[in-house]
Amino acid sequence: MTKGWVDCQIGDFRLEVDWSIEPGEVLALFGPSGAGKTTTLRAIAGLLRPQQGHIEIAGSPVYDDATRLWVPAHRRRVGYLAQQYHLFPHLNAAQNIGYGLRRWARTAAAERVGGLVRALQLDGLEERRPDELSGGQQQRVAIARALAPGPDVLLLDEPFAAMDVELRRVLRRELRSVLANSPIPVMLVTHDREETLAMADSVQVIDQGKAIAQGGPLETLGQPGQGRVARLVGVENLFHLTVESRNPQDGTMICAGGGLRIEVPLDEPAPTAAQGRTCGERVAVGIRASDIILAHQEPVGTSARNRLPGAVTSVEPSAPGYEVTLDCGQPLRCRITSASLEEMAIQPGSTLWAVFKASSCFIVQDPPQ
Repeated sequence: MTKGWVDCQIGDFRLEVDWSIEPGEVLALFGPSGAGKTTTLRAIAGLLRPQQGHIEIAGSPVYDDATRLWVPAHRRRVGYLAQQYHLFPHLNAAQNIGYGLRRWARTAAAERVGGLVRALQLDGLEERRPDELSGGQQQRVAIARALAPGPDVLLLDEPFAAMDVELRRVLRRELRSVLANSPIPVMLVTHDREETLAMADSVQVIDQGKAIAQGGPLETLGQPGQGRVARLVGVENLFHLTVESRNPQDGTMICAGGGLRIEVPLDEPAPTAAQGRTCGERVAVGIRASDIILAHQEPVGTSARNRLPGAVTSVEPSAPGYEVTLDCGQPLRCRITSASLEEMAIQPGSTLWAVFKASSCFIVQDPPQ
């Protein structure tokens, strides 16, 4: 297990985080640039010294301010993969992978390099130098180099940031497959929601130097329960509405405001409250753009409880497709593919129906402004 906490002051920025990662677990640090994610990795790796804290790697303390313990970076068994990979340009792929095995017996080092070459599908590329490898191949060599010495923890700092969407998805699957067969705790830094859902077993959302949410990726990022988390995750639609009626039998309630009227799940009662919000109370409701279906006519015979007519006000490219905004009383952002946009001939001024289930909506905890 790798665990710890740090309190680190760098200029006007203060980082206060803690973590615990089991062997074989991938913990994602999710948040915007400047939140403190990379600083956390650097503290664990021994590349910076916090003012206060305690860090353990594989159960052994490597830093403790109370006892003045400080194990330098070169003595910590840490694999660190940065965005740039930092492969040695004068060494071929096999030599790069084996760089951390220089004190191993030659036969053992060769066997270890060969095993990683096979595991990461680098067969036939051993003699190529970095400038002769594609971006994806360079990344796999860098991962193999980080794994080669058998580190006690693997730190990944946005390893897919420089890649296009399709290559990113392929390499995420490959890396996840490699990590699944390796009992190493992994900390992954990312600001990409899809990457977190694909790679992580657990997630910690960091903002302005502090963890503001943590848990499983689906519940933490899928339907985030805090307004700030929802905004960081990129929930495209957040509406401030009023509870109009409640239907406990169906587990839903009607919320309205600003020309918008939708059915949403009943909110969970707060720990200090006997029941959920009452009629007339204000709530904030989130809806993901990708959970909304667009239609030229109002659908009939569907279980979706929300069917809203609206005029298209904008169509903007948003990889891997387009974001279509409808005026449904309030702007409603929807995500569609390029094929759907072309097939439906959607353009500003078109009249469409937005269709989504009540269960696609969720209540955020902090009060609307």
